Amino acid sequence: MTSSPLSVSPARRDATAEEVLVLGASLVDGRPVVRGDAAAAFPGLADDLAAVGFTGKKDELVRLPAPSGSSAAGLAVVGLGTAEADTDALRYAAGAAARRLSGSSALLLDLAPTSADELDALLEGAGLGSYDYAEQRGTGSNSSEDEKGPRAIEIVGGGRGDDDVERALRHAGATVDAVNLVRDLVNEPALDLYPESYADRVAELAAELPLDVRIWGLDELRAEGFGGIVGVGQGSSRPPRLVRVDYSPAGASAHLALVGKGITFDTGGLSLKPPVSMIGMKYDMAGSATVLAATVAAARLGLPVRITAWLCLAENMPSGTAIRPGDVLTIRGGRTVEVLNTDAEGRLVLADGIVAAGEENPDVIVDVATLTGAAIVALGNRYVATMGDDEVVGRLVEAARQTGETLWPMPLPGELRPMLASDIADIANVKPGNTAGGMLVAGVFLKEFVGDREDGTPIPWAHLDIAGAAHNKEGGYGYTVKGPTGATVRALLRFAELYTSA
Repeated sequence: MTSSPLSVSPARRDATAEEVLVLGASLVDGRPVVRGDAAAAFPGLADDLAAVGFTGKKDELVRLPAPSGSSAAGLAVVGLGTAEADTDALRYAAGAAARRLSGSSALLLDLAPTSADELDALLEGAGLGSYDYAEQRGTGSNSSEDEKGPRAIEIVGGGRGDDDVERALRHAGATVDAVNLVRDLVNEPALDLYPESYADRVAELAAELPLDVRIWGLDELRAEGFGGIVGVGQGSSRPPRLVRVDYSPAGASAHLALVGKGITFDTGGLSLKPPVSMIGMKYDMAGSATVLAATVAAARLGLPVRITAWLCLAENMPSGTAIRPGDVLTIRGGRTVEVLNTDAEGRLVLADGIVAAGEENPDVIVDVATLTGAAIVALGNRYVATMGDDEVVGRLVEAARQTGETLWPMPLPGELRPMLASDIADIANVKPGNTAGGMLVAGVFLKEFVGDREDGTPIPWAHLDIAGAAHNKEGGYGYTVKGPTGATVRALLRFAELYTSA
């Protein structure tokens, strides 16, 4: 991954000849208002901004010559909106500045944080916005320095003490690295990232962290009844894997199980996708990368909560050995599924993972998946459909609110369950021909595989359909670059933190 190094200087200072000074401004009563002490330091700046038509809108960035008396390489002013900037606005603005001011210059962000949370948000936004994936670039024009993020980014001001600065750097660093880990894994071509190589990568990543990793190969998956993962993967020459990553600190206050869909490439199987729809299907393992990254970040931060991530990895390919519509798979635990569409494969591998997670009797299960195109139809490309038990959904939505992510609660209507009735198996994976509520039908299917606690009540569970939010196909915005986004990593990490204080 490439993301600019971050640092903090508690006191304000002037930018050097190697740095672009970045300030923030809002539009109040039709006039630009520069945030913080910079307004007094550069008294004519508001007039200059008004003269160039500055509106203060999010993602707006204006380049100006360095102010008189400053040695900075240049000046940039980023929009903070038309109201008083809150933590989310500062995170967004820092990301927009880092993303748009690419090239060789370093940045000095003087956005006047007034609290530890605002400092954390600025660091987080700047780190996320400066991400660049260069692993596949050769020696052509795409490898230009102009394509890369700033050499370094320093946040100034706020007068925070050393403890606040150290905490913010540590927390933001772990969070940024986690999101960028997802981006890196999802960006990697399926030629190179397939179930076996992915599992090996997880083991390498965990080697220097307090994480225990177990990997199920094909023979073990068959022997232990993981029929969903085996079935989806049997059409590929590259066999499936199940990876369990366990972070179990002493004295953990709760046990969270995270289950991720890891289809390293999805052709649709024998229910083959059209050619255009197949482009980008290397992204279909984003859910598994998300739960892995959240667990890694929790371990790096030493959170006092146990997290077990289950990565359900398979490549969905058409071949003479692939499953056929009408085949029946036996999921872990014995429930049978009639497969009526092999392109509804994510729910099959997740079913195995959810059952396995439930066997350890965690306090809550959350699964994450690029599961349905219907989620994009319903909620667009930025919102994450969040379904399941009301309490878990509520906690996840609150965690998202606190981190600037966009989770949206959706129902799981009981009347949809009869649509999945099968004539020969316990349940079907789809209702052929149905176009209504496909996102909700998938959630209803997954709910069938959530186990019970020791007292006989269902394990609290939620399902996150990140099909839209996981991939930004258009231009960047705020701290979100084009391509994989790492959506819900920060919300899941905050969700875990909320469990530590419950």
